[in-house]
Amino acid sequence: MSDLTTLLARAEEISSDAERVTQAHLRKVTLPRGAGVMGLITLDNGEDHTKPNTFGPRGLIALNTAIDAALADDEVTSIGVTGKPFILAAGADLTSIASSGAAGVRVVAELGHAVFRKLQDGGKTSFGLVNGLALGGGLEVALHCDYRTVMDSAPALGLPEVMLGLVPGWGGAYLVPNLVGADAAVTLVLENPLNNGKTLTGQQGFELGLADAVFSGADFLEQSLLWAADVLNGDVLVERPEVDRGEAWDAAVSRAATVVRARTGGASPAAQRAVELISAARSASRDEGFAAEDQALEDLSQTPELLASLYAFDLVQKRAKRPVGAPDRSLARPVTKVGIVGAGLMASQMAMLFVRRLEVPVVLTDLDQDRVDKGVAYVHAEIDKLLAKGRIGQDKANRHKALVTGAVEKAEVFGDADFVIEAVFEEMSVKKSVFADVEKVVSPTCVLATNTSSLSISEMAADLEHPERVVGFHFFNPVAVMPLLEIVQGSATDDATLATAFATGKALKKTTILVQDSPSFIVNRLLGRFMSEVSRVVDEGTPIQTVDGSFAGVAPMPPFTLIALVGPAIALHNTETLAAAFPDRFYVSPALERVVAARKGAYFAPDGSLDPEVEALLETPADPVVLLPEQVRTQVLSGLAEEARLMLDEGVVAGPEDLDLAMITGAGFSFWNGGLTMLLEREGLGSFH
Repeated sequence: MSDLTTLLARAEEISSDAERVTQAHLRKVTLPRGAGVMGLITLDNGEDHTKPNTFGPRGLIALNTAIDAALADDEVTSIGVTGKPFILAAGADLTSIASSGAAGVRVVAELGHAVFRKLQDGGKTSFGLVNGLALGGGLEVALHCDYRTVMDSAPALGLPEVMLGLVPGWGGAYLVPNLVGADAAVTLVLENPLNNGKTLTGQQGFELGLADAVFSGADFLEQSLLWAADVLNGDVLVERPEVDRGEAWDAAVSRAATVVRARTGGASPAAQRAVELISAARSASRDEGFAAEDQALEDLSQTPELLASLYAFDLVQKRAKRPVGAPDRSLARPVTKVGIVGAGLMASQMAMLFVRRLEVPVVLTDLDQDRVDKGVAYVHAEIDKLLAKGRIGQDKANRHKALVTGAVEKAEVFGDADFVIEAVFEEMSVKKSVFADVEKVVSPTCVLATNTSSLSISEMAADLEHPERVVGFHFFNPVAVMPLLEIVQGSATDDATLATAFATGKALKKTTILVQDSPSFIVNRLLGRFMSEVSRVVDEGTPIQTVDGSFAGVAPMPPFTLIALVGPAIALHNTETLAAAFPDRFYVSPALERVVAARKGAYFAPDGSLDPEVEALLETPADPVVLLPEQVRTQVLSGLAEEARLMLDEGVVAGPEDLDLAMITGAGFSFWNGGLTMLLEREGLGSFH
């Protein structure tokens, strides 16, 4: 390991003007009850909460300077680290670090350890005051402190590095298992990142043992300082459970290996390395643990998976915020009231999202009052759940509930709506009929949006007086969770309608992608080809269990698990739509038709075995073709590569980046695969970039 002076000089050399520098502002705070003076360091990059603090080379240098100043000041008896409002830090500045190569990554890894560990080794009691989002290095800087408090409503705590082709490299892989035990570390370091980057709330982080105290409200900092004073005075004694270093650690490492095998199929070097780090943390010294993290980061920085991760990260951070092809935002019309045709589960989920994000009146309509009442009741119940969890206050809950209403007659409630979206049965004639009825009662400028997952926007609008105001607005289920919103432009959709759709999608905090009208759009077309190829392989004789186990590390879940999630009937409908449009490529499985006809919701029983009733519906061909897992994978990915190339040639999207962004945010494809096209390139199945 290099000495700190050398590291600081090297960090200055590799720093770049691209870094949005997070400054470390030091001020002295006199603690109550005679507990002395705290040197309180506030991390702040000078931006609002939409641009989180991150640590690049200059940010680490700034933090080092602040810690040194606090340690050198005889009046300061303790040190605290917190962040600007709602944000502690979101980890490393990947953009600035990536450009420095493996040697630069090593410098930043070692420098982070060297700076953060001063909070442990400086001789003054330290407190991490986690006042909001704390991911990666943002959580690790707090873990280096002697004590931690956390705001209960902090939206995201976690160590997502494995999702990005890295490992927690500033102490997390060593400190977490030694703080809360190996099993909790497996959850935080491996399981959550591999589950589409799942994070913890502040309350959950406290319950896991990452923090010693939890506080709420606008006075979080004041409460934390009072608590810190009590700790320093000996009035509060922090007791932490002893970590089990025996069989429990072995069991956790075994579970980690199982999680990695199931989620990645051994295709993620970062996940494998994280298992090794957690295993070694049981007996390694702190210096050995940190050195192992440094080496892991340097090694992983040279893998294709990291390059793919940085590409995917850039898509999510930049392209997602500036959708390619979207019209000028100035053309967007204001949306002051939303109408929803339908009051079923999908419509009710949309109503919940619209009222929470837009805070405008939202009215549900359906065929009869009973259905309307059920839809409104669902939204009200969801609002009550947020209230019970403390996510919103009573005033906001009352206001939101008052904004959500229902009616049977569209003419009574849609006249002043600016945006009406349909969420009815996925049948063209039904949707055309709905829009014909709605057009009669809405204003000339009202946007008519459809949540169709596969049908033609152009055909749906063709018979209307104003087809230019129809746009696809395709949510993914569950609506509140899935980030992607496909904005589909029909042949007549005008720029004002499109701009309004994009502005509304942004207000809903969704990742929006422009799609040209084509069967099943992006995600469902690619997943449809995926399932078409998978079904063909099964129907030709390869056992379902073999096929289902062939895609670990490629798809976020096994294909027949995916069918259970979306529903066999929906999967069949999507395939039928695509087969009608592209009969030479898409295959409608007779077995899937029989499963749907039998009203089976899944292929597997709750214990994971193949449902005997489903097995009876499968037919073994006279001359079965039984493929090995690698053959299954190649055949199916070859089909996906062909479909992706055709979609680009047809101009369905602006470029391969949009295919990847859609598959990451709409289908959960891995960052470390770069979504889809970089994976296909790595497999030798085409060139897309």
